[in-house]
Amino acid sequence: MSAKTQRLDKFLTAATDLTRSLAKKALHRGEVTVNGVMVKDSGLQIHATDKVCWLDEPLELVGLRYLIMNKPLGYECSSKSSHNPLVTDLLGDLVNKDKIQPVGRLDVNTSGLLLLTDDGQWLHRIISPKYRKAKVYRATLAEPLVADAEARVTEGLQLDGDALPTLPAKLERLAPQLMHLTLTEGRYHQVRRMFAALGNHVDALHREAVGHLWLDEQQLAPGQWRELTSAEMDLIAAK
Repeated sequence: MSAKTQRLDKFLTAATDLTRSLAKKALHRGEVTVNGVMVKDSGLQIHATDKVCWLDEPLELVGLRYLIMNKPLGYECSSKSSHNPLVTDLLGDLVNKDKIQPVGRLDVNTSGLLLLTDDGQWLHRIISPKYRKAKVYRATLAEPLVADAEARVTEGLQLDGDALPTLPAKLERLAPQLMHLTLTEGRYHQVRRMFAALGNHVDALHREAVGHLWLDEQQLAPGQWRELTSAEMDLIAAK
């Protein structure tokens, strides 16, 4: 908590999964103590030094969270789904996980590096076209790529339905049907559409990096996640 005071019910919602309504009900049931004293006043102003307990468990405010996940196939990067599980389902019982949002989206059939946060300003800095944050994808193609693909990708490709060509991107051949593609924009299904414009089809797609941060797949198996380190935060922020 900061040095400033805040309402007890607001503190409860920030430190638990309780909504404001459920926090008030918990208070009315006598489940909350402040410095060992039962409190039912939801508007009580508490300080950073106050000890707040709910059902005898001490509570602490959780700061803003910045997570990295190795997104598996079959999961959606959205808040609601009627067909597939959500990436936030993989966060288990993380407190207030309903406030966590994916930073950008990977479609259901794309795996790899996914950032998640409850810091809206940071999220928008990462996905904003203004900052042109590079993203590296590994694409497995249905067939070998045309010879002039690198030059066409560097110049920009005209995608079906788009008014403007893509921004210059970088294409690297790892094998005849295995590519690295580095983008600085994020159009709808852009990687798949770019390879389609080159007369090919993406059989498998995996994001390996955002900015200067690369996914360590030996450290994070598909479906696993952890908090970003301060060094990794610096890598993402670096230009």
